Amino acid sequence: MSRILPAVGARNLRFPWVLLALAIAAAIAIVLGSQWYRERESRQTSTAERRLLEARGRVEAARRERDSLQESADVFRTLVERGLLLGEHRLDLVEMVNTLRARHQLFSLDYEIAPQRALQLPGGRVYPSLDVLASRVKVKLRALHEGDVLAFVQELTQSRQGFYPLDRCLLRRVDSAGEALQPHVEAECSFEWITLKDKNANRAG
Repeated sequence: MSRILPAVGARNLRFPWVLLALAIAAAIAIVLGSQWYRERESRQTSTAERRLLEARGRVEAARRERDSLQESADVFRTLVERGLLLGEHRLDLVEMVNTLRARHQLFSLDYEIAPQRALQLPGGRVYPSLDVLASRVKVKLRALHEGDVLAFVQELTQSRQGFYPLDRCLLRRVDSAGEALQPHVEAECSFEWITLKDKNANRAG
């Protein structure tokens, strides 16, 4: 039986076979390298996107905190402008109430200012540098119609000379026997006169 390839031909084909094997190995290496590179790029892209999202989240949180602080500062500035840090000056309140009575043409106005007390805030919240104080102000008035009462209440609660949030207000009709210039409505309202005190000033005193 004769050999298909002579020995010399086999030796001559050895080098091409080696080249073929190297080419196949190189192709496999290129494929594996490309796959590794794509996975690496994908991981880096995912990491970059996650970091970008985290950075955006931190920026958004900082923006919300800034806006919240700005709103708190605006509220505090408004309250200070309305005299919350000036303390109670009861004669000023009496003068203002009498002025409002004349302005809104009330028939009668009686008021009572309770002693000042510490105001209990929701959740037992306290402030480290400020005491929140309140005095209950009760008024009983008679007017020609409801509009005069509502105007009085609105102007008092929006006064720039103090902070007087309305707690309650009860209105009822008054029998005026058909007389036009007699009070037709009576109201009993309660306000909280709220002021702030600096705790450091209290300790210094």
